[in-house]
Amino acid sequence: MYEHRKEPIASKAVFYRRIIVNIIVALLIMALFLLIGTVGYHYTADMIWIDALHNASMILSGMGLVDKVSSEGGKRFCSVYALFSGVLFITNIGVILAPALHRIYHRIHLED
Repeated sequence: MYEHRKEPIASKAVFYRRIIVNIIVALLIMALFLLIGTVGYHYTADMIWIDALHNASMILSGMGLVDKVSSEGGKRFCSVYALFSGVLFITNIGVILAPALHRIYHRIHLED
């Protein structure tokens, strides 16, 4: 039979550090995707940098595209970027919530 040793739950300081690290990781992932979106819109949809940043930010936040994209390459990029932005949102929620869920599951497991 599988036997698991029960370790004590992490201190609040360790828990808060884990949350902060995960939030930083989520923000870095978001910044990387924002950079990819900005560069992609600039080069595939022939947008100036500020418009490319604006459109990438709006897609990444789930609000939708602001400017009309007329080039075929730009439309392809928009489609792929929008799909990956949705996946990124779900992934970042998981990254941010992971320490809290781990702590809850650990606490439940210790009570067994």
